[in-house]
Amino acid sequence: MSGEQTSINNNYHAEAEQNLSKKNSRKVDINILLNKVRKEKEKEKIEGYIFLGLISSVVLICGIIVSL
Repeated sequence: MSGEQTSINNNYHAEAEQNLSKKNSRKVDINILLNKVRKEKEKEKIEGYIFLGLISSVVLICGIIVSL
């Protein structure tokens, strides 16, 4: 292969990859979106448990202080 043919082939492959990535960027995989939503809900659930734990510990500490 001559250098000219190699550069043409490289340019063709680069353009083909760009076109492929453009086509893929338009499609949305529903499973990926559902996984993101599930992770967000799980994170919110954990934050709720942490908040509930903090409130209950404050109530418990206040109860111990009042009883002394």
